[in-house]
Amino acid sequence: MVGNEELRRTGVHAVQVLAVAASYYGAGRLGLLRELSIEGAVVTPVYPPTGIAVAALLILGMGCWPGIALGSFFVVLSVAEPRPEVLGVLAGNTAAPVCAALLLHRAGFRQDLSRLRDGLALVFLAALAAMTVSATVGVGLVVLTDAPAAHSFWLIWLAWWVGDAMGVLIVTPLLLLLHGARWPPPLGRWKEATALALAACGLVPLAAFSSVSLLFLVSPLIIWAALRFRFVGSVLCVLLTSVVATIAATDGDGAFAGLSRIEVMLKLQAFNGAMALTALLLSAVITEQRNTRRSVERACLELAEVLEHLTAGEAPRSRPHPDPGDTDGRPRRGANP
Repeated sequence: MVGNEELRRTGVHAVQVLAVAASYYGAGRLGLLRELSIEGAVVTPVYPPTGIAVAALLILGMGCWPGIALGSFFVVLSVAEPRPEVLGVLAGNTAAPVCAALLLHRAGFRQDLSRLRDGLALVFLAALAAMTVSATVGVGLVVLTDAPAAHSFWLIWLAWWVGDAMGVLIVTPLLLLLHGARWPPPLGRWKEATALALAACGLVPLAAFSSVSLLFLVSPLIIWAALRFRFVGSVLCVLLTSVVATIAATDGDGAFAGLSRIEVMLKLQAFNGAMALTALLLSAVITEQRNTRRSVERACLELAEVLEHLTAGEAPRSRPHPDPGDTDGRPRRGANP
């Protein structure tokens, strides 16, 4: 019986590792469809596998890290020949999500993102801090194997780091929310949700592909989604915005027309970063405020029940009815006895 249980756990773990590897590889190939070449180094404005890796470690546990390494190995093989330095890239791509998960566990991170501190931890610990590991290792190996790229170390490092960080900021919250969501989802405010979806599908392509720079029009849309639908609405809007803006940037259309590759990279990543930070932090603040209000309401109801229970056994005291014309209860002069 014990042997069967152990065999079942081993089989489940193997399936989880393979699923993480397949998801990582698929997301990596999808992210590489829209790539930018910076001083000979290939980078992606948004690298989804990092977000999948961090979410997998948080949901499935730290034991799924071999799936990250395996998926990263096949992604690297799909774009480069097998060389000794590939092992360094695999180490960096695996260590960065593991560091992110460890930092989040250390900070007491909650997967439902119900507190502002959870949003801040995801942004500053998992995305901005931990992804420096993969960027430093990866770009360091590029510089060691390609001497002409040494003078552009910081530019390539910035592009690599922001791409990995954006994957965490956009993909990880979405997967965590899908994992913790109730199915089927509630149908409240479906009319407003439909209006938001239609507005996003119309406004985002217009802002990204217009010859006039209209990217600022996306900000009210993100704020609307965060205020009314919190993480679910805001993260989906950011995902749509990031995909459309990345397509426009890599094609050199719309707001990104006439810019150099470096300018395109800086503008796109600044835009994606601003939208993701706005959505995450604003949604976290709103969620925390709503949870606080509900806690106060429950406390008030409990207090009212306690007071009602304490006063239920007390009979009301009889008081003499004062004369309508006198407030002290005594008869007025000249009144009939």
